[in-house]
Amino acid sequence: MVSLINRSVANAVTLLNITFGSLSVLSTINQNYIYAALFIILAVLMDSADGKIARRLDTCSDIGKQLDSLCDLVSFGVAPAMLIYAQVLSVYPLIGLVAATLFIICGAYRLARFNVLNISEFFVGVPITFAGLITAILSLLQNHVSSLFVLFLFLILAVLMVSRVKISKW
Repeated sequence: MVSLINRSVANAVTLLNITFGSLSVLSTINQNYIYAALFIILAVLMDSADGKIARRLDTCSDIGKQLDSLCDLVSFGVAPAMLIYAQVLSVYPLIGLVAATLFIICGAYRLARFNVLNISEFFVGVPITFAGLITAILSLLQNHVSSLFVLFLFLILAVLMVSRVKISKW
């Protein structure tokens, strides 16, 4: 019974991640870009907490790992792509759509590769959570940077997610 409750706590925090990611998407649809970016940042905090909670409560599981990746794709792939496209990249209709779609595809591939590799010493490629966080920050700063800079950095983040760059874990 205690194990079930502990597992439920960790999974509930993971589901808060996708809740905030979904709220970001809905905020983007309603053109509330500041809220959309802040919801992504809150999702980052939940993503940071869920694994720590699962390890602390000794409830790491395959379903928790898969659930985490599905939530991450929404919160740090789809939500940031929609936000940056709607807020900045829609001025480049075709290129903006391609960039947003590429970001989501690269994020999905990066998560799948992470789940299969099971490397604990380092990350291969930039984690999607980091790419999503940088995108949220870009959104908050968009009045201070050019749309071409946003497009360039957004594409670089997409490529870095699927790169073979080794990044040490903290």
